[in-house]
Amino acid sequence: MKNHFNSKRGFTLVEIMIVVAIIGVLAAIAVPNLMKARKDAQRAACIQNLRSIEGGKEVWALESRKGGSEGPTGAELYGNDKTIKSEPTCPARGTYTIGTMDTKPTCSTPDHVLPN
Repeated sequence: MKNHFNSKRGFTLVEIMIVVAIIGVLAAIAVPNLMKARKDAQRAACIQNLRSIEGGKEVWALESRKGGSEGPTGAELYGNDKTIKSEPTCPARGTYTIGTMDTKPTCSTPDHVLPN
């Protein structure tokens, strides 16, 4: 006597739902971490830009024999023949303020601050 088994292979609906739920849990864990890493990278890049601006200000002050309450303009810092080749931009779309020699350059994004 022959046994005829219907041997269709495949996944049941419950198995597919379990896999989708696991993928959802993994995505819920990964996405916030990716967003935090992106924000941290933007902050680090912005601080590097602020350091470049600060260095450019110091070179400008030495070359032009100025200091104290005087400060360079963007045209005096940025350009092919200037200290900084092109004007840096904040990755988080903040805007930079060069300031005077007495102050550090700043970014309009709140947590993008040049450390002391």
